[in-house]
Amino acid sequence: MRVAAVGDLHCTRTSQGVLQPVFAAASSNADLLLLCGDLTDYGLPDEARVLAKEAAAALRIPAVGVLGNHDYESGQHQEVVQILGEAGIVILDGDGREIGGVGIAGVKGLGGGFGERALQPWGEDIIKRFVRETVDEALKLETALARLSTSRRIAILHYSPIQATVEGESPELYPFLGSSRLEEPLNRIPVDFVFHGHAHRGRPEARTRAGVPVYNVCLALLRELDPANPPLRLVELTVSAEPDKPAGGFVT
Repeated sequence: MRVAAVGDLHCTRTSQGVLQPVFAAASSNADLLLLCGDLTDYGLPDEARVLAKEAAAALRIPAVGVLGNHDYESGQHQEVVQILGEAGIVILDGDGREIGGVGIAGVKGLGGGFGERALQPWGEDIIKRFVRETVDEALKLETALARLSTSRRIAILHYSPIQATVEGESPELYPFLGSSRLEEPLNRIPVDFVFHGHAHRGRPEARTRAGVPVYNVCLALLRELDPANPPLRLVELTVSAEPDKPAGGFVT
């Protein structure tokens, strides 16, 4: 199973033709495309329709994604999900999908910061609600992973579960780029790879405390790292036909 991943497409009303090369490259090099949020720029249905047309013109493989914060901006995210779904792009929100023997679990995630500096549920109600929302996103991710029956699992998010892949951004922004709470289920349930976006100036890869590879697949970051090639992170997983037989994988 060859997997391509990218996030932060930020499709606008004027993006017709811009994203077709990305979808075409994914179709030529992978069996599955993962989209890690901020698929639209302002969360507008018109932007989603442009993205759907881009996919219809060039995408020839299954696509599974999550929404990002930009996709919620206009309060029309449900319509965005419907438009993309009609175009064959599956959007996950605390659920999973199994394709070709690989299970994909997806949530948007949320911020709050990392490690000892993470925001705590103390003080004003609004702070407690913010932390509770992040905890709920982590619980949704854990439930989605636990329900997958496949031996190979991939997690996709918009916000980062670890600090290492947002480093490069201003430290003041770290609390808004992800949360350590999203890492906890990734260390409890076996996962092969984790993909996220959101941190445009972050680092391309790192690992969780349990050693799970985490990849920042923000389109702008991938373009900066390798401007000569399409902005995609490509991963290959060997999917065993025997459930108890271990399988290997590598990344490019």
